Amino acid sequence: MSAPVVLVIEHEDGTGPALVGERLLRAGLRLDLRRAWNGDPLPDDLTDHHGLLVLGGAMGPCEDERAPWLPAVRDLLREAVARDVPTLGICLGMELLTVACGGRVEHASHPEVGLVELTPLPACSTDVVFTALQGSPPAVQWHWEETMTLPHGAIPLLTSEHCTHQAYRLGNRVWGVQFHPEVLAAQIARWGDDDAPLRALGLDPAQVVREVDRAEDTLRSHWGAMADRWAAVVTASRPARPSTPEAGTAARHTTTAQGTGERPSPRIPELASDDTA
Repeated sequence: MSAPVVLVIEHEDGTGPALVGERLLRAGLRLDLRRAWNGDPLPDDLTDHHGLLVLGGAMGPCEDERAPWLPAVRDLLREAVARDVPTLGICLGMELLTVACGGRVEHASHPEVGLVELTPLPACSTDVVFTALQGSPPAVQWHWEETMTLPHGAIPLLTSEHCTHQAYRLGNRVWGVQFHPEVLAAQIARWGDDDAPLRALGLDPAQVVREVDRAEDTLRSHWGAMADRWAAVVTASRPARPSTPEAGTAARHTTTAQGTGERPSPRIPELASDDTA
């Protein structure tokens, strides 16, 4: 049987699946990477895919003029929820999931950048992807916007001091996370090339990178394991023999987990909605 295929949507150069992508490949999944920012077409539906991974970017979840592919992404997210297709929305990906399903995203009163401790909520203990989290795990943040109102039926899983909704689940197999489980110091060093937005928050960009670098083993342990558990959901939920993307398309888009994490530097303060949004 062919490997399960995950549709990966990238919104900006330098914001690839990174650590999460590495773990999905290691788990035997195939990544069908679509660089929407570079003109790669998005599929009309998820018929040929077993999972959906939506990455981050500097635009907001409703900035359709700036990123004209966003309506198609929101449609795919709505389909994923309706069909309970295994989905992971990261930062902007979570914000797109929120607005696609009737929730509300706004500018954060306290943007989060760098390492932030997360607090598991009661539902986390029985969630298949987050159940193993213990204590207050650190995660990389890079967002100026956040989910203020959850979609109807969403189950909150993680929170933090300044961001109420750090992770939630819709249905049984659709997750959104505001933080960046995919990135490490190498990725955020690039995002901080334009350091003005960080300095406006009173942060030293070099110190932010150093702190993430020192935490790399812990980040790999927590969020690599999370990616492994999501990969297992994708593998377990696929139909016996779903259709496969056309050979030409697969050859064009299948990728290794090269990409950097999520958003290039906060050169656009609006990162917020994406990923840091």
